[in-house]
Amino acid sequence: MKNKLSDLNNHLFAQLERLGNETLKGEELAKEIDRSHAITSVAKEVISNARLVLDAQRQYDSGNMHKPHELLEVQKT
Repeated sequence: MKNKLSDLNNHLFAQLERLGNETLKGEELAKEIDRSHAITSVAKEVISNARLVLDAQRQYDSGNMHKPHELLEVQKT
């Protein structure tokens, strides 16, 4: 897997550091704020998707799901 949730965490903290840059003013600050909104929007979707896969894995592992949909990539552990 190329991307991991830890990578997302690193991106979010990097963005937080950029927002904390007190030398950003005016248009540069506005651009960084817009970028933050875009990043957090995508991050919420990634987290939501990860939660869905985790819930499906739990259902499968508990025997409540007999044949998971292949899109969920759920495997017996």
